[in-house]
Amino acid sequence: MRIPVIAGNWKLFKTIGESVALVDDLKPLVANIHGVEIVVAPVFTALSRVCDVVKGSNVLLAAQDCYWEEEGAFTGEVAPRLLKDAGCSHVIIGHSERRQYFGETDLSVNKKTKAAIAAGLTAIVCVGELLADREAGQTFSVIEAQIQGGLAGLEANSLRHVIVAYEPVWAIGTGKTASDAQAQEVHAFIRQLIVSLFNQSVADAVRILYGGSVKPDNVKGLMSQPDIDGALVGGASLKAESFAAIVGFDS
Repeated sequence: MRIPVIAGNWKLFKTIGESVALVDDLKPLVANIHGVEIVVAPVFTALSRVCDVVKGSNVLLAAQDCYWEEEGAFTGEVAPRLLKDAGCSHVIIGHSERRQYFGETDLSVNKKTKAAIAAGLTAIVCVGELLADREAGQTFSVIEAQIQGGLAGLEANSLRHVIVAYEPVWAIGTGKTASDAQAQEVHAFIRQLIVSLFNQSVADAVRILYGGSVKPDNVKGLMSQPDIDGALVGGASLKAESFAAIVGFDS
């Protein structure tokens, strides 16, 4: 059985104080929810303080990005080992906003993924097509290139430390959500792609999350699909009540 993962990407929101207040509010709301991996991803400056607050709870900590070098003259970058030191267990890699605004490529996603795994982090590797790609019938070719590039050179046993997040770019922050069937179709394609790149048992074990305007009122339908193992949540993760409702999709 694949344990569902609900991860909240806070993007560029929340001061340290606001981040602490949010997890303080969240913890009691999800304390009795079992069988779901709960992850929050604050901004870099709040990580260590949020770590202190979630310690001992069922809420795990992620960073929103990392660099692939351990140390050196790389001004402004943060190494995976430093994220581990700040209390992170997970890191988001290759989010569409990183690709769109900051030049993230499949090669850099691959290097960051390998570095994150080497540092003992779980990499949440994001893939997804633009609206133009979908309208041109190129969804599967785009996803295939991103998966192949992002996971290139990984050993099969390394996939235990990888979570894939499928985020159709046209559904992020737009209020549009892929239909349950659209999302399932791409998730099933990703799982079959992992079979071809690795093997069936690896593919059966890898969690694949859906991201793109996930809300309390649409999460249940998405989570009912056989190949959807969780959600990468944006805006709805910025309020404790709505995020807790998503985490408790099965209750």
